Amino acid sequence: MLRFMPVGDSMTIGSAGEHTWRYRMWQHLRATSGGPFTLVGPRETLYDKAADAPTSYEYADPDFPRAHLAGWGEGWQHMVPLIGEAVRAHRSDVLLVSLGLIDLGFYTNAEQTAQNVRAFVAEARRANPRIRMVVLPVIPNVRAESDAPFATEVTRFNELLAKAIADLDEPRSPLLPASPPSSYDIDHDTYDGTHPNASGEHKIASAFAEAMHQAWGLGEPYEAD
Repeated sequence: MLRFMPVGDSMTIGSAGEHTWRYRMWQHLRATSGGPFTLVGPRETLYDKAADAPTSYEYADPDFPRAHLAGWGEGWQHMVPLIGEAVRAHRSDVLLVSLGLIDLGFYTNAEQTAQNVRAFVAEARRANPRIRMVVLPVIPNVRAESDAPFATEVTRFNELLAKAIADLDEPRSPLLPASPPSSYDIDHDTYDGTHPNASGEHKIASAFAEAMHQAWGLGEPYEAD
């Protein structure tokens, strides 16, 4: 059985009442993967905005493997000390990673964030030398439209991320870049300029699915239902 672990920030954990892109990915893989698979990770909850805590199980559709390693307000630097144990404990085969926006917004600059990417990859490989990773670049949010220095950091980080992926890719543990959907529009695919609505969830899932299909022959091209 192929074991996928979604790793991410608020866009990945999602909040109460949402499907999440994790659910959309599960739907796609269930229809196209051609073999047994599941989603794994040490967490299952959504973020509850009223409680300001990740305590909700109120998925729009709870009937799927809800496991993940994602957190509201968490970034690369938060996941570095967690990823090794998560990979070991849950016997992960593939990491689906969407991180970086929160780092650049609050914690680290582009260069520091890129160093945390490299540390994350090293820790994941210590836990499983054959781990595969698919990494989505940062999708600029509404802040990038009005904060030019922040937008510059996002652009710079995505350049450094691409370099890190190229540097660290290896045959036994491939590191695969996912391309942000060209049609992604924060005015139509998010509900607040950052967090995906239903169409945004499909587009994020499609970015991972298309990368794996094109590079590894896994599944089929993504089709939203």
